[in-house]
Amino acid sequence: FGARMQKLVSLLPPPCCLQCGRGQFEVTGGTQCKHSSERSPRLIIQLVFEVGRGNSPDKMPNSEDTSDTSGKGQKDREDRGSLLDDTKSSVGSGNTNMPGLCKPGLSCSSPPRIISVTEVLETARDVSNMTIAHEIVMNSNFQIQKVESPQNSLERRVKEIVHKAFWDSLKAQLNETPPQYSQAIKLLQEVKESLLTLLLPGHTRLRAQIGEVLDMELIEQQAEHDALDIQRLASFIVGMMATLCAPVRDAEIKKLKVLTEIVSLFREIFRVLDLMKIDMANFTMKALKPHLQQESIQYERSKFQEFLNKQPNALEHTTAWLKAATEETANSVSPSHGNCPAVVSPTVVLNQGFMNLLKWDQDTDNYPETMLMDRSRLQELKQRVDQLTLVASILLVTSNTAGAAICGLPGFVDKVKQVTCALLDGLNYKLEEILVAVSDQIYREVNKSLPEHGYTPLTSEQEAILKGQIRSITQRGNVIQNLIGGRIHSYLKGFLNFPSPQKCLHVLPGGLAPIQAELKEIGCTLSRVLHHNRMVFGPYYSGILVKLLFMDSDAGMDSR
Repeated sequence: FGARMQKLVSLLPPPCCLQCGRGQFEVTGGTQCKHSSERSPRLIIQLVFEVGRGNSPDKMPNSEDTSDTSGKGQKDREDRGSLLDDTKSSVGSGNTNMPGLCKPGLSCSSPPRIISVTEVLETARDVSNMTIAHEIVMNSNFQIQKVESPQNSLERRVKEIVHKAFWDSLKAQLNETPPQYSQAIKLLQEVKESLLTLLLPGHTRLRAQIGEVLDMELIEQQAEHDALDIQRLASFIVGMMATLCAPVRDAEIKKLKVLTEIVSLFREIFRVLDLMKIDMANFTMKALKPHLQQESIQYERSKFQEFLNKQPNALEHTTAWLKAATEETANSVSPSHGNCPAVVSPTVVLNQGFMNLLKWDQDTDNYPETMLMDRSRLQELKQRVDQLTLVASILLVTSNTAGAAICGLPGFVDKVKQVTCALLDGLNYKLEEILVAVSDQIYREVNKSLPEHGYTPLTSEQEAILKGQIRSITQRGNVIQNLIGGRIHSYLKGFLNFPSPQKCLHVLPGGLAPIQAELKEIGCTLSRVLHHNRMVFGPYYSGILVKLLFMDSDAGMDSR
């Protein structure tokens, strides 16, 4: 594995910006931060290698023992018990020591200090590496693709001018009498190296063939005596590329075979070789993904701990988020016996905090630091939940107004749901106007279906009630929306208690049957994202919850 990954690092070209595409390549299938760092397939493969070989400390920086506090720390741990079930599990091939937020007996606050530019750049690099590793594991569609600069952009014009100058220089050298091959020999050396990096360990015969035909010493001697057949070498290169390329590149190879002008041929050879490198990089990441999933938890945790060592207050928003979830959970639990305090489970608090993220205002900046890598993913789930809440509310209003008989007809609910979803695609754009259109369309569908099945059409009063209730769904305090929204969140919350959400069989609340498939898909995605997050950051949540739940000496705590 290690030798293979080290070899593949040389496949890939210089870095570029993932967000704006300033460079040759970008990462797709995920969300990148705005110009936060520059990454290329080469750097991503280096990162895959680093994660794959388990490059993380066996002991976390903040987990070392201190002689003066070991007794007290041991007693506290015995008194508190185990906070989170997930933090007990082992990671990778062995158990890992769980870090605290700070050394025992020391305050988490630290005096201000001057941070150098080098430290800032190193921190940005580590955070970026952690984000990319997270995306590789969590995003099933993660891949690298070539990106082209926008037409008529300054970057594209400069690139075209520089490339034209380079290839014109090569053409001028080859047209001299006698031809000058110095630049062409350098290109042949680069092509040889690229072909060798595309070989698998078992390609012994192909490796020997490439070394024999593209023997650089022999090529230089032939060039000195004006006996170099560069067209023959180009044909061999194209044939070798046809052997090594993925089937998706067969059309590109076919175009290369019909080119006769040597400069244009070499230009296209390098372009197709770049695509083949990207194909190999994506194949490698896909093949190694199961191994990366085993190692990514420890890798992400170690990188975050390095960041926390440099920024001790980096969990400020996370602490506030868990504090709000603790207060909300405590208020919802009634006292156990008389004046005895309610027993609060840390797992329940954490699940409540996770569910609160589906109601989070996306315009606020105080998002929990431990959830930032999944923020865009959770925001997308939030939008889908909001839309499904509206759809279920509209269907419930329609059922109550038109009657259960008409809504029980085969295909009627699906048709109304399809119309509603199509009109709600612009959920964030003038929702009130969209609901007006939805109410009118649903009224037409209902009035069309009622006579077809022997029912009386809606009266004017029923029409006004139907349209009025649909248009008022988004108003603050709307009973129907609050009811459906609460049921949806309750159903989704049940997925958080199952490591394998596909086996989750908890009862679907009433009124959600038309959107059951969509809710199950959201629940599985939510469970997978948050379970991974809990495995990575569980030790930090544990430390925060210990302080929050023991803040009041009279407060009770359930160690489950």
